[in-house]
Amino acid sequence: MEAADELRMIADEIRAISQAGLGWSADAPYDRDRYERLLHAAAQLFALVDERDVDEIERTVFTQLTHLAPVPVADAAIVGDDGRIFLIQRADNGLWALPGGMLEMGETPAEGALREAREEAGIVAEGVDLIGVFDSRLHDSRSALQLYAFVFLCRQVGTVEASTPHEVHDGRWFARDELPPLSPGHGAKVPHVFEFLEHRRPHFDVPG
Repeated sequence: MEAADELRMIADEIRAISQAGLGWSADAPYDRDRYERLLHAAAQLFALVDERDVDEIERTVFTQLTHLAPVPVADAAIVGDDGRIFLIQRADNGLWALPGGMLEMGETPAEGALREAREEAGIVAEGVDLIGVFDSRLHDSRSALQLYAFVFLCRQVGTVEASTPHEVHDGRWFARDELPPLSPGHGAKVPHVFEFLEHRRPHFDVPG
């Protein structure tokens, strides 16, 4: 990666954190001031590798980043050598799901899936293949937002202490014929993991 591209990625991550902070600090003037200063610093970083100056970046680029689109999420389908899959029991509904969640600014979908595996399951994994991309509207999701879920086949290579235990009640390995009650949306994704292992055909939603 070129140094200029890396600097843009860092600046964009700072920009995203700053704008998210401003969205949550309406009643905290000191925090708003800090986030506004951080947002200005992001514009200064952009200007180092862009033909536009700081004022123009703040006036045009930052104000144009308002396009609404489906929210990207990533799930880790961790499958053992015995063919069993690792699922977490979610704390919010008591049902079972693949470790996963929303992507962070600056990470790829695969990186996000592996991060979620570490945070929610305490599993260090490596990506093996892309199982598919699932549109939440078509798979019984209860999300108010439209989600694009990238599901990756993963292999466990180690363990760590889970960093978000408050989000998870339990974690276990399950065979294909002993799956527990699955969380909304995962009733399509989890069975397709086993279909993918058998046929190696990725899933893409093509409605109609």
